[in-house]
Amino acid sequence: MKQDIYVGEQEGGVRIDKYLADTAGQLSRSYIQKLLKEGRVLVNGKTVKASYVVEDEDVLSMDIPKAVEPEIEPEAMELDILYEDDDVILINKPKGMVVHPAAGHYSHTLVNGLMYHCLGNLSGINGVLRPGIVHRIDMDTTGVLIVCKNDMAHNSIAAQLKEHSITRRYQAIVHGVIKEDEGSIDAPIGRHPVERKKMSINYNNGKPAVTHYKVLTRFKDFTHVECRLETGRTHQIRVHMASIRHPLLGDCVYGPARCPVPGLTGQTLHAGVLGFIHPRTGAYMEFSAPLPDYFSKLLRTLP
Repeated sequence: MKQDIYVGEQEGGVRIDKYLADTAGQLSRSYIQKLLKEGRVLVNGKTVKASYVVEDEDVLSMDIPKAVEPEIEPEAMELDILYEDDDVILINKPKGMVVHPAAGHYSHTLVNGLMYHCLGNLSGINGVLRPGIVHRIDMDTTGVLIVCKNDMAHNSIAAQLKEHSITRRYQAIVHGVIKEDEGSIDAPIGRHPVERKKMSINYNNGKPAVTHYKVLTRFKDFTHVECRLETGRTHQIRVHMASIRHPLLGDCVYGPARCPVPGLTGQTLHAGVLGFIHPRTGAYMEFSAPLPDYFSKLLRTLP
């Protein structure tokens, strides 16, 4: 795939590997350095090194080779199954588990376990890397996830997600004490303009995003909240709560770089409830997952 990028006014003065990592979608800086070394990046028609400093009005041309999708192997693993039939399977995902294979995570993902458990009977709409996956939750987020076993079910659940008719309620612990008992955040979310691996409130290119929150418990320096999603943007709760100065406890991406709780890894976020119309029967079904032990312990021990 060929991609041309024009360096605008006052954008120069940055190393080309950093400039492209910040502007060329989700390519990592190390991958861009590899492309530069292979001569797949041209500046005004000429090859350059990664140390080249871009100038205003430079034309950068990248030749990105087509990705070769690796073969994903089924793996036997323990899955916390909340419900299963011929069309869907509901999983209580543990903390630290990646949902589907991606760079650096081609094994030990939820998809590997599902392929073994379901004998390969998963929807194929999202390709070989994400069979059955119609929505996802972050690696360090726990809780209910629905997976589709066939394309009929996948299309039905995807349509419900698009219509915002699926019930999704999360529990989180956030920094600071929220004074109001409940509130709503209506702010579009898009790719961060500078840090391309992050999301941010983006009124120019973001997609509509709405989160409703309700206070469950107040602590000295933190608040336990329930968040109900109307939309399902990437990192939505994490970005929205950080935007009102209440980032999630443990979230070192959108919150403080150093977590105040020793040993805590990743954001305290739990997908507690998921409800949907069953693709085949038309009946409304709702499932819940109990809080994981680490989350419950925090609620017992926070001052």
